Amino acid sequence: MTRGYSLEQDLRLLINNPKYSDIEILCEDKKKLYGCRAILAARSEVFDKLLYNGMKESYEKQITFPTINSIGMEIILEYIYRGSIKEESLTKDNIIEVYYAADYIQLLDLQNFIIKTIKNTSFAENYLPELLSKAADTTPLSETNILLNLLIKEVATISLNTIEFGRLSITALEYLLSYTYTHEKESFFATPEYEVFRYSAMLAAKQVSNNAFKILMKTLPPLKQIKRLENEGQINIPDHQKIAKELEPLAKFIDFRRIK
Repeated sequence: MTRGYSLEQDLRLLINNPKYSDIEILCEDKKKLYGCRAILAARSEVFDKLLYNGMKESYEKQITFPTINSIGMEIILEYIYRGSIKEESLTKDNIIEVYYAADYIQLLDLQNFIIKTIKNTSFAENYLPELLSKAADTTPLSETNILLNLLIKEVATISLNTIEFGRLSITALEYLLSYTYTHEKESFFATPEYEVFRYSAMLAAKQVSNNAFKILMKTLPPLKQIKRLENEGQINIPDHQKIAKELEPLAKFIDFRRIK
């Protein structure tokens, strides 16, 4: 396309293009991206303060973001230059990174777009446990963390016994139980208390050994199978002390009085 007909198309040529750039952006994964100082500063107060503060950063050819990887920063640059990003640019592998990068760069509209994408697309249906795990493994639990609280509430509507082991990290489960316990098991929480205990115990066992996990699968059956196993003898669980240690931070959020 001939230049001059589409501002958006022309600005796209500037994205991560060394030819038109005067600053290097070094990311967490040590990859370099390229940007234009004036555009970055005009579009973001964070970049403005960083690049035009009169300090050494104002004159250096490189700035560093040690907590943002290049995948997240590339999408940040796309948004800064174009004013929007394509929905397909966000994937289950980068959407959490992009959100927190946008938070750091203070791009509120981009954060809101990501929230809407998670709510209104297949992300919510297909990837919620993985997204919560990724967010929980990088961010402390906080009442003010909009994305983390959204993911917790969405995962809470899914019964834990339908979430395959390996999709939800033990940290994510702790955040989920902490939030729902603090909010007194509000109506959105879909998992009966016994199943909370069962899922927590088996996830803790899986951190210890596959053998312990397999035996707990038999020892702690789903509710619908409990009656069938009432007359069976107890099974010796290996590494039970290690399992108890893994389970300890989760157990305080389980209300055993609710288990019939």
